[in-house]
Amino acid sequence: MPHTPRTRRARRHRIATLMLAATSLTPLCAAHAAQPVVEIIAFAHPPVQSALKPLRDWLAAQGAQVKVVEIDMETPAGEKRLQAVGVTGHVPVVVLIDGRHRHKREDGGAVDFVSFPAGSGTPSGVRGSWSTADVEAVLKPRLK
Repeated sequence: MPHTPRTRRARRHRIATLMLAATSLTPLCAAHAAQPVVEIIAFAHPPVQSALKPLRDWLAAQGAQVKVVEIDMETPAGEKRLQAVGVTGHVPVVVLIDGRHRHKREDGGAVDFVSFPAGSGTPSGVRGSWSTADVEAVLKPRLK
């Protein structure tokens, strides 16, 4: 079918409409990507709370740049969230960054934000393999 001036105008109009729609969505995607979401799923009692204090203090200092969601692990919502991310067993702490607890370090190694963090406030017999500095390293490239 030959393209008449009328069909060309209609086609240009459709293309322009699609381009306008795509450009109007771009700021929404950029705004969403700009604010990482950190979920702290943990027991709401000591020693877990004292072990997470350095992390919470750092996150609070970031203000609106980071959205922080706290979930009590012993609630139905906490149990459901842990199931959704595939964490099972008696785990006192899970920290999710944008829905994931496993991330890559700058050196190429892996870090898993599950169990107690290493560092001050954590009982010596249960110190994990991640730290507040590891969370900072994952988030800092995304913060302005």
